[in-house]
Amino acid sequence: MQKQNLTMLTDFYEFTMANGYFEQGFIDKIAYYDMFFRRVPDGGGFAIMVGVEQLISYLKNLKFEQQDIEYLREKGMFSEAFLTYLANFKFECDVWAIPEGMPIFPGEPIVTVRGPVIQAQFLETMILLTINHQSLIATKANRIVRAAEGRAVMEFGTRRAQGYNGAMAGARAAYVAGCVGTSCTIADRNYGVPALGTMAHSWVQLFDNEYDAFCAYAKTYPDSCTLLVDTYNTLKSGIPNAIKVFDDVLAPMGHRPSAIRIDSGDLTYLSKKARKMLDEAGYTDCKIIVSNSLDEHIIRETLLQGAKIDSFGVGERLITATSEPVFGGVYKLVAVEGGDGIKPKIKLSENVAKITTPCFKQVYRLFSNETGQAIADVITLHDEVIDASEPYMIFDPEYIWKRKIIENFTAVPLLKQIFEGGECVYDSPNIDKIKQFCTQQVDALWDEVKRFENPHKYYVDLSQKLWDVKDSMLKQYAL
Repeated sequence: MQKQNLTMLTDFYEFTMANGYFEQGFIDKIAYYDMFFRRVPDGGGFAIMVGVEQLISYLKNLKFEQQDIEYLREKGMFSEAFLTYLANFKFECDVWAIPEGMPIFPGEPIVTVRGPVIQAQFLETMILLTINHQSLIATKANRIVRAAEGRAVMEFGTRRAQGYNGAMAGARAAYVAGCVGTSCTIADRNYGVPALGTMAHSWVQLFDNEYDAFCAYAKTYPDSCTLLVDTYNTLKSGIPNAIKVFDDVLAPMGHRPSAIRIDSGDLTYLSKKARKMLDEAGYTDCKIIVSNSLDEHIIRETLLQGAKIDSFGVGERLITATSEPVFGGVYKLVAVEGGDGIKPKIKLSENVAKITTPCFKQVYRLFSNETGQAIADVITLHDEVIDASEPYMIFDPEYIWKRKIIENFTAVPLLKQIFEGGECVYDSPNIDKIKQFCTQQVDALWDEVKRFENPHKYYVDLSQKLWDVKDSMLKQYAL
């Protein structure tokens, strides 16, 4: 894939702050920032982390071109010394991220950046843009995939996506989260997401009649013949003509049909009737694919009603996350370095949800050794180690009297370093490994956490040491 320099894709205040930091002599000031989010979309129990590979690509290509410097000079707001600094810019930050495909929860750092404050602050927009978008689409896609209960889900939303980057990155995120493929061809070429598709209604309309249209397609693609049967009348002409073509064209060639697709009408009723007609004609192996403004709720209802559907094509409501199209991740300063070490920083608010957790941190996921299921996440100071050989007490950081002792567990650190001193030190897995990892990690969550309505709260706790720091800062600034 061709590398693209997206350095200037940023909020303008990143430049005004960077220039201000430069003028104040903060060029070597080391700061720590966290990206985290506050709530799961759609009232779900968890989200899915996606977008790290694209973040890595952005950071590898972070540099200012001459045209960028000229543009900033014309704004008349920035000193020549600052512009010279940008012209000689070299990325030097350390970056940690939770790996792609991992379930993530509100309040925990999912990306952490340490480096010169000018650089670390400047990354805010693209970190949020990249992780927010792909994690949103992956979270929605995973809900839809789980609603399908093992049936294949295809991402069919390219033409309804929010721009071409939304289509490409969204297809990638949906595949990681469990979809089997996409209608977006360039996502196959660039990311290895399998491209899928057969025909549109216009193919059928172009021929003199439906039977001729189906014959032509079957002769062209006998190994993968899928016919769209709802152009005129699904039950009276579409399926009967499809069966006739299976008999007249495919059978003499020694081939079996792949599927029929229904794109309109009462999908539950039509799929039941279609299954009966296909079975009676001897095509019990012919699959039934449906599409038409689907989401997890519609899919779940059709299956509860006994629909005979083998796979789903899901478009606009997946690729745009229509029900809640904002992920809401934020990027906040959590610490700075000084002569006496790392100094924590906190943001207070009358809205308790907006109070940040200070310090340079790590996140551990605690897994039961008996069941393999995830018990809770614990946010710790960056150099803390959770000793799994000893009982470990977790407690709710909002209701600290709620405590539980964990035994016979494994503690897995989640934040992995992806850049050190500006150099990438992380080998990104291929997309199929990321997809497999996502499936494994979602399976490790309790079913109660995966409920669509009123899921059980998965606890994200603070270590005692981190809680002590936060509590002391809350008391300090409350005076």
